[in-house]
Parts: sequence; structure tokens; C-alpha cells
Amino acid sequence: MEKHIDFATLDMAKLNAMNKGTLMEQLGIEYLEVGEGYLKARMPVDERTFQPNRLLHGGASLALAETVGSFGSALMVDMEKYEVRGAQISGNHLRAVRQGWVYAVARLIHRGRNTHVWNIDITDEQDKMVSTCRLTNFVISK
Repeated sequence: MEKHIDFATLDMAKLNAMNKGTLMEQLGIEYLEVGEGYLKARMPVDERTFQPNRLLHGGASLALAETVGSFGSALMVDMEKYEVRGAQISGNHLRAVRQGWVYAVARLIHRGRNTHVWNIDITDEQDKMVSTCRLTNFVISK
């Protein structure tokens, strides 16, 4: 199941190109850093991610969280043999954001045979906590 990657050699431009034609492209999500059990991305706070009061939409935050946690799992398994599917996500939204960027850092907290559990913290440009999320992914054979 495990895939061994030299994370130092990953081309972030190629990883970001995988977002073409997806929700991640629509929301402007960009991967910034990746490592074993770690992924960082950012998302703009703008008309793509606002709720009607022109604040960051909680659903956009959850989409960002699920994106980094799911992509982190996908990088750790052989995707020719396995699929990664989100099983459950929860989030606590702690601070409103009106502009700029938010940053999501996903850290793997459990790597089981069939499940991965991630903690994802989302911060603003001043490194203040915006949301904290928990994601469980299923790892299933194709």
C-alpha cells in the first residue's frame, strides 16, 4: 500500500497542475509544501470563497481542509492499486477573514492499513487560527 516518495524532488508546479478543471482550481487552492505526513496549501479569500457577508465561507475552509488531507493521503499510497476517499470531516471555525489568503497545514495523526486521520489547521496571513479540522480518509483497493 505504501508509496515511497522523495519529497525533496517533487515538482510543486506539476502537483498544482493536477488541480486543472477541479474544485481546487475554482477555489484558487495552491499547494505550497509537501513532506511525509505533511502538506501545506493556500487559498484566496475573495469572490470565489466568500459567503454573502463577504467573509470566508466555512464550506470553502472545509473544502481546503479536505483537499490537503486527501491529497496528503494520495501521495502516501500507490494510486494504481488504491483509492483515497474522504469518510468524515469536521471543523471548528474560530475567526472571520475578509481578505488575503488563508493557509492550511495538514498533519497526519494516524496511518492505519485502511484509514488515515489528519488534523488540518487553517490560519490567516498573520498566522492567527481561522479553523481547525479533522479528516478521516478511507484507503481502499481498486
